[in-house]
Amino acid sequence: MASDLPGGGFSSARAPGKKVVIGMSGGVDSSVAAWMLKQQGYEVIGLFMKNWEDDDDSEYCSTRQDWIDAVSVADVIGVDIEAVNFAAEYKDRVFAEFLREYQAGRTPNPDVLCNAEIKFKAFLDHALKLGADLIATGHYARVRQVDTGPDAGSFQLLKALDGSKDQSYFLHRLNQSQLSKTLFPLGEIRKTEVRKIAEEIGLPNARKKDSTGICFIGERPFRDFLNRYLSYTPGPMKTPEGEVVGEHVGLSFYTLGQRKGIGIGGMRSHKNADGTSDAWYVARKDIEANTLYVVQGHDHPWLLSSQLSADQMSWISGMPPDAGAYSAKTRYRQADMSCAQQALADDRFELRFETPQWAVTPGQSAVLYRDDVCLGGGIISGSTQAD
Repeated sequence: MASDLPGGGFSSARAPGKKVVIGMSGGVDSSVAAWMLKQQGYEVIGLFMKNWEDDDDSEYCSTRQDWIDAVSVADVIGVDIEAVNFAAEYKDRVFAEFLREYQAGRTPNPDVLCNAEIKFKAFLDHALKLGADLIATGHYARVRQVDTGPDAGSFQLLKALDGSKDQSYFLHRLNQSQLSKTLFPLGEIRKTEVRKIAEEIGLPNARKKDSTGICFIGERPFRDFLNRYLSYTPGPMKTPEGEVVGEHVGLSFYTLGQRKGIGIGGMRSHKNADGTSDAWYVARKDIEANTLYVVQGHDHPWLLSSQLSADQMSWISGMPPDAGAYSAKTRYRQADMSCAQQALADDRFELRFETPQWAVTPGQSAVLYRDDVCLGGGIISGSTQAD
C-alpha cells in the first residue's frame, strides 16, 4: 500500500515546521507553491536560480524581470529570497550535452537534463547547505511514500491531478534520495485554481504569461540560435524514392515530424484525388550521407514506429521494472500509450507499442508509467518502422 502525501508528503521527516527552500522563478506557479507551503506551516525560503548569462541583456532573456517579479512576490507572501548563480553548472552539465546531441543529429530535451542536474542536484545541494530539510518547486507532479510491503519507506513519483499540466515526464530521472527531500505543492490542484489563488492573494504576477521553451533560447528563432554554436554542412533533401526535392541547411536544424520551416512548402510531388497536396514532414536523417528524408502526409509509414530502443536508463526505484505491459510517453503532452517493455543488456530497453507511434525521435525521452506512477525511462536511440 501507499499513502498520498498532500503537497508532496507529510511523513515525520516532511511535516510542517521543517525548513523548505523553494525555487522561485518569478512565475505564477512557483509563487503560489511558496504561498501554499507557508500556509501549511513550513519555514519557507525562496531561491531564485540564474542559469544563463551569455546574452542576459538581450530582448530574449527575461532573467532580470523574473528576478524583480520573484522579489515582489516574496515581499507579498512574507518570505525571504536570495539569488544563486548556477550558470557555470548549467553550461557544463546541460548546455554542453544539448549541443553535443544536436551536433549528432538528435533532438535532446534539455528540460529533463536541467531537472536532473540543476534543479534537483545543484539546487538541492545548495539548499541543504542553507540548512534546508526539504526543497520544493512549482512542478505539477506528486510524491507518494509507500507505507507497507517490501517497498515500504520508498518514494514514488506520480502524475499531477491536473493531467493537462502534468510534468512527471520531465522529472523521470529523479532518484530516491532526491524525491525523499522534495515537495510538489501544486500536484493536488489544477492550474485554474493556481491562477485563482494568485488573484485572490494579490500576487503581482497573477496574470503573468507562462514561460515557454528554455531561458537561453526564449522567443528567438531557434535556427539562428543554434547557428552561433554548431558547425553544419548543407546536403540533399530527398523523398523515400530518392528524388531530390531540395537542400537542407544542416541536419542539426531539423527534427523528426517537423512540418514548418523545411523550405519546400511550394513543392508538390503528389496530389490527392481532389487536387490538394499533403504537407511535407521530416521523416529520417542519414547522418553518414548527410541526407534529410522528407515525406508527404501526416500518416506516412516512415513516420510511424511500432518499436523503439532507449539507453541511458534511469529508474525512480533504483531498479528496472520487470518485463511486461505498461504505458509510455515518447514526447511531452502525449497521451499514455500501451506498450510492452523489455530490459536489455548494456543499459538499454525496448518498448513495443500496440498502436504505432508517430515521429519517434532520437534524443527525446521515453518515459514508462504504471497507471499514475512514473517509473522512469531513458533516451530514445532508435525505432523500428511499423509494419
